[in-house]
Amino acid sequence: MTTSATPRAWKAEALSSLRRFSRSTSLTLLCVVVAGYIGLGVASSGSFFEGNSVRTFLQYLATPILIGLAQMVCLCVGQLNLAVGALGGFTACAMGVLMADAGMPAGLAVLIGVLMATAIGALTGAFIVVTQINGFIVTLGTMTILLGAQYRLAGTRTVDGYSATLRDLGTAAPANIPLVLVTALVVAVLLAVFMHRGIAGRRLLAAGGNPLAARLSGISTDRQIVLAHTLSGLLIGVAALIATASLPGVNRSVGGDWLLPSFAAPIIGGVALTGGSVAILGTVLAAFVMRLIDSARAEFSLDPSWVNFLIGVVVLATVVGGRLHQSHLSTARPHKDGQPPPDNRAAPATTLPSTGGAQ
Repeated sequence: MTTSATPRAWKAEALSSLRRFSRSTSLTLLCVVVAGYIGLGVASSGSFFEGNSVRTFLQYLATPILIGLAQMVCLCVGQLNLAVGALGGFTACAMGVLMADAGMPAGLAVLIGVLMATAIGALTGAFIVVTQINGFIVTLGTMTILLGAQYRLAGTRTVDGYSATLRDLGTAAPANIPLVLVTALVVAVLLAVFMHRGIAGRRLLAAGGNPLAARLSGISTDRQIVLAHTLSGLLIGVAALIATASLPGVNRSVGGDWLLPSFAAPIIGGVALTGGSVAILGTVLAAFVMRLIDSARAEFSLDPSWVNFLIGVVVLATVVGGRLHQSHLSTARPHKDGQPPPDNRAAPATTLPSTGGAQ
């Protein structure tokens, strides 16, 4: 009976997962991705389906995926990270300068860059916890400092005299599948395992979903905030590595356009701004959608400002729609003893995270 029950349990779990997926944001995004890709292919008379176009499209998809995941990790504990682009740009310039100016081997420069981004993320989280200052303010200050440091490193020049091997890895695409995209997808899978199967990942979600219950359960919300920013820094470091390898050179403009996509991908993908949830597949698919929008801009020679406007409208609509959906669920949910739903109108409705650390 045990042997026969196990396949039955697996089948039930698979059916349950399939039902959840059929009602999820990810399925909608998947349909949008497929329809958009086919539509662009038809509009370009088939040139969008050619090997070189596919390779270029996928190569520049890796960075939006990683920066979206980096922002998602902070959002899951109710934090915002405004320094995503500044940290990524500073790290990319640091890697380039170490290789081009200091003559450092590519492997060592990359290792230093990724570790430095991780350390800055950890210090940011620790500063939030120690000072109890809102993470929004702290990361805003961090962003300003890092932008100045990036300009100090690169100035007005483009650093391009670094490792040819790193460049080759950045443009390598067996069967038109770029290695940088494979790297980003592997990172996404590892992050999914960490968040859903690892004890530390579950503690992150618990601390973000209900900080008071987490503290009563013995989970330190302060440690989870530091861990979230540390992971965010690590993911940004990997994104900076991919940007350095993929671009012809790095300068002070690298990372300048990362902030909006870093928020758009997880929010459109289904992550709540209030914390306690992750949507890794949704974030990846949302990054795909934004890449399609960018490709459509290039295909039809659209004004870039309209693209940013469109993404901003979609993000706002997603946040408002999620808020309305939560309000509908809270009023429709049956209550014990036949009592009417509580009046929550006096509670402030804000999407900004509260404070940095535990109360």
